[in-house]
Amino acid sequence: MSAHAAPGPPDTNSALRSHGQRQRAHSAVDARLLESVRESVMSETGPVTPSRVAAAVQATGRLLGTAGALAAVESISAELSGLGPLQALVRDPAVTDVFVNGPDAVWLDRGNGLEKAPVVFSGEPQIRALAARLVAAGGRRLDDGSPCVDVRLDGGYRVHAVLPPISTTGTLLSVRIRGDKVFTMLELRRNGMFGPLVQTVLERIIDRRLGFLISGATGSGKTTLLATLLGLCHPAERLVLIEDASELNPVHPHVVSLESRHGNLEGSGVVDLGELVRQALRMRPDRLVVGECRGAEVRELLTAMNTGHTGGGGTIHANTAAAVPARLTALGALAGMGQDAVRLQVASALDAVVHVGRAGNRRFVACVGLLEEHERALAVTVALDVVDGGVRYGPAWPRLADRLGLDPGLGRVPV
Repeated sequence: MSAHAAPGPPDTNSALRSHGQRQRAHSAVDARLLESVRESVMSETGPVTPSRVAAAVQATGRLLGTAGALAAVESISAELSGLGPLQALVRDPAVTDVFVNGPDAVWLDRGNGLEKAPVVFSGEPQIRALAARLVAAGGRRLDDGSPCVDVRLDGGYRVHAVLPPISTTGTLLSVRIRGDKVFTMLELRRNGMFGPLVQTVLERIIDRRLGFLISGATGSGKTTLLATLLGLCHPAERLVLIEDASELNPVHPHVVSLESRHGNLEGSGVVDLGELVRQALRMRPDRLVVGECRGAEVRELLTAMNTGHTGGGGTIHANTAAAVPARLTALGALAGMGQDAVRLQVASALDAVVHVGRAGNRRFVACVGLLEEHERALAVTVALDVVDGGVRYGPAWPRLADRLGLDPGLGRVPV
């Protein structure tokens, strides 16, 4: 569930129609006008502001009319410092992702599945130019020597670009928009993410400082749920968040965020997640959270959580809760850890796995389980399993209830 997953305003479709009208108005901004304004604006130092663009448009002497002039300023400003033709799409607060598959194949996601967007590029060169500019703004290079690049831009955008021949259909561009809204537990419950018993369990996981992982597929709501849970931490606690691309924004008075850094154009200056975990340990965290465990940094995280840093965790990609141990073992192998080392570290550092799923437009907690050792192997034993809107109680429920200070009898009543 994304921070943009709540239903959009009733006039969202009309907003897209309005964008289509603006798109037609922007056709007045031909390549010659754009190039003239670009040269004028870039000849002076300082940020590219709408007032500077408007002055440059007026200086061209083109008679565009009021509507045409406004459209020209908007379009050129987006071309010079924004997302180009995609800029108007991300003004909709419900939009979480925008995908460009070709000049006339632009898609967006507003929480209701993918929709065709009313945006058309002039051709492959325009898409490639936009992708190259966005990547350059993020301090990276997009060319034949570096055809796949992921960058984060100011404004909360995460941009991923792929060039041919890696992409067989032309330049591909994906833009993920960071949501500003953080849901409360009550809002998530109203949106159908969990019922009252699961809510109580999640709140107790935070309160009792259990080590936890939130697992699920891309777009299932892992980050949204994690941000909400972190907001439940005691206000006196210091939260240190470590992410590859900053997405977590919990409502909490004491949050320190660290973000990894890719190499510059020369390939130097890399700061990876593992290094950030090591640095975070010197910052006296009360809770240490890795936004997404995806590589060798799992070693540092497990080490930290085994040295007194309880109540931490993060998210991890996995198809099911039962698949989390295999995923952790694979990540540990990337860090040079053997299976026994991973098993011992995980069994001591992590307590619970919360798996979130997605069915259509609905994101929901599908399972809560305990990470346990069984016959010298890691396994997730189900405590709560959500089936057809109800809760089925697994063999680990009594043990989980005991750790959380709950009455196991809660699992014997309808919820």
